[in-house]
Amino acid sequence: MSERDASALRVDAGELLEVARSAARSAGELLAERFASGREQAVTAKSTPTDLVSEADLAAQRAIEQLLAERRPSDGFLGEEEGEDRPGTSGLRWVVDPLDGTINFLFGIPQWCVSVAVQDEHGSLAGAIYDPNRDELFTAVRGGAPRCNGEVIQASGRSDLATSMVATGFAYDADVRAAQALVLTRVVSKVRDVRRFGSAALDLAWTAAGRYDAYFERTVKPWDIAAGTLICEAAGLHVAELPVHPDLPWGILVADPAAVDPLLDLVGAAA
Repeated sequence: MSERDASALRVDAGELLEVARSAARSAGELLAERFASGREQAVTAKSTPTDLVSEADLAAQRAIEQLLAERRPSDGFLGEEEGEDRPGTSGLRWVVDPLDGTINFLFGIPQWCVSVAVQDEHGSLAGAIYDPNRDELFTAVRGGAPRCNGEVIQASGRSDLATSMVATGFAYDADVRAAQALVLTRVVSKVRDVRRFGSAALDLAWTAAGRYDAYFERTVKPWDIAAGTLICEAAGLHVAELPVHPDLPWGILVADPAAVDPLLDLVGAAA
């Protein structure tokens, strides 16, 4: 790649990041108003009785889609709510979770966020995760430094499992949760402690910021992790896949490169 081409890519990524920031903030502000006014009235189940979607999820996604239609009309779009993977003509696709942590939102727990990423054929190019409850905006572009509210953040650098704080999440399916419980009993005795707060995107952002040392979760979807994995990689963390096992779906693990293999030994299977 020539210096001119590299410069053009950086400019494009910066412009895309500004769109991602705007989309995440606009949806986050809408959600914050609804959160402050009380629990949502219109709630339905998706894959299981515990997998819920509210009108707030749908309204936030529609707000993001409208912004993207105005500013990036030629790009593709993949969102968690009410929509297929819509192709575009630009070679770019936006991957959006309009409300990650819906259950927390519905129960009045201030642990949820908006995740917006744009991808090319190589993966995520720019991404933003906005936490309205703390007014924290985590961002990164490929090849750039990860930031929170404009300030550079860094991972903890901790690779010793015995002193590591590890985040995780659970599936909606009861049988998968049972298998995950077996994994958790193996992990909890080998690390400093485990946290489960309910938003995969925030777990990734907080790992990039050094608040957690590592994170793993099964059943995550592209919209859960598209922005967060980019931010983690920008922070020097390694993102590894958790392979499918008979009782455990696909997932990811994020940790300091030196801690990845030991953690994989612990969480790679149920038995």
